[in-house]
Amino acid sequence: MRARLLGVRVGLGPTVGALVLLWLSLTPSLLPLGPVFQGLVSAVCAFLGYGLGALVAWLLAGWERASAPRTRALAWRWVAGVGTVGTLVALVLGHRWDDQVRDAVGVERDAVWDDVLQVLVTAVVLLLLVAIARGLRAAGSWTSRQVGRVLPRRVSLVVGGLLVAWVASSLATGVLGGAVVDALDQTFAGINDDYTDDVDAPTSSALSGSPDSLVSWADLGRQGRVFVTNAPTPEQISAFTGEDAVQPVRAYVGSTAGSGEADLAAEADEAVAELERAGGFDRAVLNVATGTGRGWVNENSVRALELMWGGDTATVSIQYSYLPSWMSFLVDQQRAQDAGRLLFDAVYAHWLELPKKQRPLLVVSGESLGSFGGEAAFSGSQDLANRTDGALFVGPTANNRLWSRFTTERDAGTPEVLPTYEGGQTVRFADQDTDWGTLGEWDGTRVGYLQHANDPVTWWDWSLATEKPDWLSEPRGRDVSTSLHWLPVVTMLQVAADQMVANDVPAGQGHQFGQEPVRAWAQILPPDGWTSADTERLVDAVAALEPDILS
Repeated sequence: MRARLLGVRVGLGPTVGALVLLWLSLTPSLLPLGPVFQGLVSAVCAFLGYGLGALVAWLLAGWERASAPRTRALAWRWVAGVGTVGTLVALVLGHRWDDQVRDAVGVERDAVWDDVLQVLVTAVVLLLLVAIARGLRAAGSWTSRQVGRVLPRRVSLVVGGLLVAWVASSLATGVLGGAVVDALDQTFAGINDDYTDDVDAPTSSALSGSPDSLVSWADLGRQGRVFVTNAPTPEQISAFTGEDAVQPVRAYVGSTAGSGEADLAAEADEAVAELERAGGFDRAVLNVATGTGRGWVNENSVRALELMWGGDTATVSIQYSYLPSWMSFLVDQQRAQDAGRLLFDAVYAHWLELPKKQRPLLVVSGESLGSFGGEAAFSGSQDLANRTDGALFVGPTANNRLWSRFTTERDAGTPEVLPTYEGGQTVRFADQDTDWGTLGEWDGTRVGYLQHANDPVTWWDWSLATEKPDWLSEPRGRDVSTSLHWLPVVTMLQVAADQMVANDVPAGQGHQFGQEPVRAWAQILPPDGWTSADTERLVDAVAALEPDILS
């Protein structure tokens, strides 16, 4: 027996399954999703519940056929009543949980009209998904009938289903997927080359794109131009230090047309040549920074070192993709790792050729996908300690190879959201500035991971679908709802959607780090005689340096 739901005929089992997973999708996640993304998550969850319910109904088809019409009608009345009341209760509770999360992260609460929009998005997307599924099922049935002309019926059912699944998958991930990726790459390549702001090329020889540079202003790309233009002037640095300062070196190479490892190796070699031309190897500190997908480098992180060290610094980076970080994470992960490894290895090889007393302090840095790539040059904490004088990785992804190892092998009794690794001898983790010093003296090379307990970029992983993570088994981290509990598949979808809003929250929450990298560098690589008062002045000074152009 079937009924109509939103104009679509549905069975009892699929309806029950859709309702249950719809309710579960309204439980809290790491961040407030907003009506559109919450509607999408609810629709996908309801669709999965619909499919699960259909499977259970198929397995119990004999019971349904044997049951009396009156029994089935009674069951439908119960489902309609409980479903209506349960959905209203779930929406009310979901709104309250959302308010709690919004209060914790410091964003404005949603209005009732946002709940209406959320319900509409859920309904429309769910109907669309069901329509697609039914279309695929119809195609499978038709194919099975054609195959059944030459093969036994049971074999034709399997073969027909597999053929339709194969064609659909090929279209989604192959032909259509490839076309979408190519279109996106061309679109963002155009954005990368088209810089409409009326900004002149730099004149200082310490900056890429200047008249003396080996890299032309046009070839820097959008993020490269942003990076070199926003470099602080010696006068701005002197205003902080109270002493004479020099122009910091910023060396940057934009992405080439090629996409292979050889192209990235050529970029890395060009970056080293540009760094040498600009005098980067003669500075006190040399920072090898791996950018995000489109080549963005965190200004606060770079400026912290530049002001701390009176401008006697050099930062070098290369671009390896045109796509935004989250897109690049999906399709360009290997390029991120190749870029980080090849750039550091090229810089390190030249650095080793210098007399020991003339070598600058060598540090590495990266944020988000940049941290994922920046780690790639190293095999572990000892390698980092041997070949660098410090490192800062901000907002690491769950796929970060070293981060994952340090977190998994953390000291017993320390939480996943804020682990201690080998007593904090070399590697330390912080959610807030006060976390850096909780383990006592930090001698030798200092490697810091700056991460937030409610950053979905750090905590999302496919394994969330089937495994309860430690961070949901242990006491919740800072500003994570105590009402957040692991639910198979549902939690994975929620945290995946959280990534879409991870930058739409105030600094100190989600994937927004504000001035925290400034405080982190003050802990990781402070000049001699540096004090906590200097750190506070540095934070204020970096915050006051408004970028000349925005990314």
